[in-house]
Amino acid sequence: MTGRLTAVAGRWAVVAAFVAGVTAVLGLLPLISGRDPALTVLRARSTEREPDAEALAAVRRELGLDAGPAGLLRQWFSGAVHGDFGRSWVSGEPVGARVAEALGVSATLTAFAVLVAIAVMALLVTRTLVRAVNGRRDDSRNGVAAVLAGLPEFVLGALFVVLFAVRLRWLPTSGWNDLGNAVLPAVALGIPAGAVLGVIARDAVRDAASAPWLRAWTAAGIRRRVIGLAVLRRASSVVAEQLGLLFAGLFGGAAAVEVVFAVPGIGRLAVNAAIAQDVPVVRTCVLVILVVGVAASGIGGLARRVLLGPAAEAEALTTAPPASRLSSRPWRWILAIVVAAAVIAYGLWRDPFAVELTARLQPPSLTHPMGTDALGRDVLARLSHGAVHTALLALAVTVTTAIIGVLVGLAARRPSAAAALVNALPAVVIALVFAATAGPGWSGAVAAVVATGWAPLAGHARSLAAEQRDSSYLVASRALGASSWHLTTRHVLPAIVPAVVRNACVRLPSVALALATLGYLGLGAQPPEPEWGLLIAEGMPYVERAPWTVLFPAAGLIALGLAASSLATRVR
Repeated sequence: MTGRLTAVAGRWAVVAAFVAGVTAVLGLLPLISGRDPALTVLRARSTEREPDAEALAAVRRELGLDAGPAGLLRQWFSGAVHGDFGRSWVSGEPVGARVAEALGVSATLTAFAVLVAIAVMALLVTRTLVRAVNGRRDDSRNGVAAVLAGLPEFVLGALFVVLFAVRLRWLPTSGWNDLGNAVLPAVALGIPAGAVLGVIARDAVRDAASAPWLRAWTAAGIRRRVIGLAVLRRASSVVAEQLGLLFAGLFGGAAAVEVVFAVPGIGRLAVNAAIAQDVPVVRTCVLVILVVGVAASGIGGLARRVLLGPAAEAEALTTAPPASRLSSRPWRWILAIVVAAAVIAYGLWRDPFAVELTARLQPPSLTHPMGTDALGRDVLARLSHGAVHTALLALAVTVTTAIIGVLVGLAARRPSAAAALVNALPAVVIALVFAATAGPGWSGAVAAVVATGWAPLAGHARSLAAEQRDSSYLVASRALGASSWHLTTRHVLPAIVPAVVRNACVRLPSVALALATLGYLGLGAQPPEPEWGLLIAEGMPYVERAPWTVLFPAAGLIALGLAASSLATRVR
């Protein structure tokens, strides 16, 4: 009992330390950036007034900047305890009211997005579940899931606006007046997230269907409905924790979609406030996002324990031994690589920066196989040059996050508070910290994505490792004297790595998109660099007139998802 209380106290100590540390860093961001926050506030309030010494001193006194870093933090923490989060440095409005309004919007949008994600996951996993109940294994590939996971959220949003709002006029284009405004952004957010959940759920169903107890139940003549519910419950124990992380991630990271649809959510509010160095708003937004992330993660972990029931406590879980096989027909993989390499090589011979205003927005032709953009630049050239940066950088980040996720998942015996907090923190906010201290660039964008991308993989690895450790054959191995190192390296690690690698591979397009989004916000690649995300952003204003400016870069991300899925099947 004492050990459990100590573990709980340690967990909450980590939560408190992380929240305090992140809040302090963001609160001191204007000071550690080397810029004068008083000058920033004065320019934001009035572009006509000259920033003389008297005006700057008045702003410093009003905001309490003359109290120093410690005084600023003390004032904010003291006010937060009493529910007073201060006033915006830019608008002068109370922060609490603005954040509360944005909180309700984001919570509603995230709830609808999670429902969409669950529906997409159900569609992707139904066949596997039906085959498992009938005693057959589903070895089909995850091509559909990879395509859906590779769809950029803000591109989906832009296409939905053009089709359903502008052309068909079924739904509003932007704003937040009623629940109708939540449909398009929720679908845009939920489809890629549901695809990732679908991969995790299919793996969980396959593992449950391969367990010895399922064959015993089938031989005993137990009804298929009962078997199906049992398989679903066992697989849901893995998915439940990921749902908690998903809610936290969508709640804090929906800024891009909120910008496309002009949704006044908390992600958009936090990004705009951080760019404007509106520290009181940033502090409060981050605090709310972290609290929601911790709560969602805790509910997911609790749901997992409830779904597993007494079996986990009694260490009576059974799992199928890990099996390895290479996918058949490798010629398809080789052919795809050859075709992609040929297209990229052909585009690399072209100049991605050559501007030809007389050839603006030309459709695909023999001269320009993928058309031209708004400045007459060749889309094929920019797509090919961007592939080298986007794809290779995303691959490096994915490998790094997978390694960190597996190591953290193996080390964590309980749901990680740090993972929940990191997953709840948008990469944009971390990128702003790096950009403010070291300047915008690839290094800050990569560090931000790595800093947040390991959390869902660590949660997945921890769930799988916990089930392996609670399984009966590992309990027997420990009773026979096997060391923890032996069990971890010879049994647990080989069992969890394939599933985590598949999860990481399906997330690879999301990593590329995260890097692209940071570039679009000015925190990564800078124009006129031919980066895929920038290509999509530059083409979005012309998506109705010149759809090729968006479709070809988006197709590159989708192709990346298909390649990742094919690679994942080879480590099954």
